[in-house]
This record gives sequence, C-alpha cells and structure tokens, in this order.
Amino acid sequence: MATPNKAKTASPKFRFDWFMKGMVLVVALAFVWPGPGAQGGFLHPDVLNKVGIALVFFLNGLGLPLAALREGVSRWRVHLLVQLSTFLLFPLLGLALIKVSDGWMAPDLQLGFFYLCALPSTVSSSVALTAAARGNVPVALFNATLSSLIGVVLTPLWMAWAMGHEGTAFEVGPVVVNLLVWVVLPLVAGQAARPWLQHWAARHKPRLQIVDRVTILMLVYTSFSDSVQQGIWHSYGWTVLLQTVLLGSALFFVVLGLTNLVSRRMGLPDEDRIAAVLCGSKKTLASGVPMAHLIFGANPALGLILIPIMIYHPLQLAICGVLAQHWAARDDQSSANISVI
Repeated sequence: MATPNKAKTASPKFRFDWFMKGMVLVVALAFVWPGPGAQGGFLHPDVLNKVGIALVFFLNGLGLPLAALREGVSRWRVHLLVQLSTFLLFPLLGLALIKVSDGWMAPDLQLGFFYLCALPSTVSSSVALTAAARGNVPVALFNATLSSLIGVVLTPLWMAWAMGHEGTAFEVGPVVVNLLVWVVLPLVAGQAARPWLQHWAARHKPRLQIVDRVTILMLVYTSFSDSVQQGIWHSYGWTVLLQTVLLGSALFFVVLGLTNLVSRRMGLPDEDRIAAVLCGSKKTLASGVPMAHLIFGANPALGLILIPIMIYHPLQLAICGVLAQHWAARDDQSSANISVI
C-alpha cells in the first residue's frame, strides 16, 4: 500500500462556493415560482428527474476508481471503523433522535434526519480533506469508494426498515426496480466506460463537475417546488431551520468525537485516524438528493426531508476544513498528540 505523503500541504479554507449559493437560489426560486418544477409543470420533472439521476450516477461511475479497493484492502481495521460509523453508528443515532424528538419535531423532518444518517460518505471532499490534513489518502479513497457502493444497497434497506417500523407505507419492490434502473445501471455503465473515457474525463473534470452540480441543483429545485405547491411549508416556520442546524451540529460532533475516540483506542496510526475521522463523519449530498427522489417518489414533503442533508453538507465542509488546517500544521514529532480540536 502506498505510503502517505508526509509533505505539508496547503489546507483548503471553507468557502461558500457557487454550488452552495446555487442551492440557496434554487430553493428561493422554488418558493417564488414553483410551477415549472412541480408535478405537471412544463419542466416535466417526472422525466427530467430520472434522466438527471441517471446522469449523476453515470458520472459517479466514470469517476469511481475501483482499483483503490484492491490497493487498500489490507487496512481492514480502519475500513471496518469507517463503514460501521457510516452505516451503523449514524443510523442508530438517527433512531435515537426520532425517539427523543417525538411530539416536538415534524415527522417528515424526523424522516429527513434518519435519511441523512442512512446515507453513504462523500468521495471527493473526504479524499481532498484527508490529503490536506496529511492523513492516509489511500485509506480515504478506499473507504469513500466502498461507502458509495455499499450505500446503493444499505441506504434504501435502512429506510425501508425505519419507515416500516414507524408504520409508514414503503413499497420495496418499485424502489428496488428504480434503484437498479436509474442508479445501479448508470453506475455500472460509467464504470464500464472508464477504460475508454477516464482520460477524457480527467481532462474535462471541471466541466463534468459543473454538469453534475447543476443537475443536482435541478433536482433540489423540483423537490422544493412540489413541497411549496402542496403547501407543506405553511405548517412550519424558521423553527425547522433552527432545529436542523442545532441537531445537525450535535450529530456531527458526536460522530466526530466517537470515531476519534475509537480510533485512538484501536491504536491506529495518526494518518489512518485522520482518514477515519474525516470519512466516518461525512455524508453525501451529491448522491443523497438523487437517491431521495427514487426512495420517496412523489412524496410532497420531499423538500422538508432533504433539509437535514442540505444543512449538514456545508456544516461538515466548514468544520472538517478547520480540522484539516489544524492537523496539517502539526509537527511530525508531536503527531501522537493529535486531537479533534
């Protein structure tokens, strides 16, 4: 396995970039002009959304380096920690949150928090921040890639179990078919096209990222358009945003602290520990928005369900960016004293 680069790397500072500004803009547009993106609108979201989802996952497959799985398999302890944090610790905390918030949180927002907890980790930001923090980049790449693949299966299974447990109707069959057609098939097609297109994709990566992000913004717009058109937001005020920011922050710091504590108790090297903390505490917005359209279908509260991941996304980037700067500035001699603050 490749040895992590010990050279100090300039850490990225958190910026409220064009994609996050775009999210604010499309949500505002949905409140002002929901008609085009709602069901029956002239954008035909029933068709446009599925084409957009297929495009997002084709590009994901095209950019997913499965060779990293073969190269990084030997560090099984840190991989186990990251995947258990992503797909077990997070969902268990989500279930606990549902229990303690009964009676004072909207059920659809509770569902949104559990959906956030069931999502896989991020890919690009986990790897980039691990590199900036002088962590183990191959470990981050392995876990980010593996998490994306596992999430296609485990995220809908967790949602089916949770919604069934709460007495909410959830038709597994149609969801599985939609996931196979609009997620798995494009993902496999993108991966199959890598031998011919990976060099082209690498040369045009900035343009492909713009296409990917614009497609996600379109999915966010149609999600909120339906919610506005159905009057979902009339029942909620700024309380929803306040609850989401506070609980999302608490959730993030609990997972961050637990992954750091467990990795210390396991005696992981500092480079592995950095990768474990940064990968195990992150959740993907890029896959979360399109998968939500397939899992929740035409649920008019989809905009509300997506609020937790939309708040969590910039929150995790901001805090992990600060941590990456902190860790990158450490002296090699004192690396054993690395902490999350």
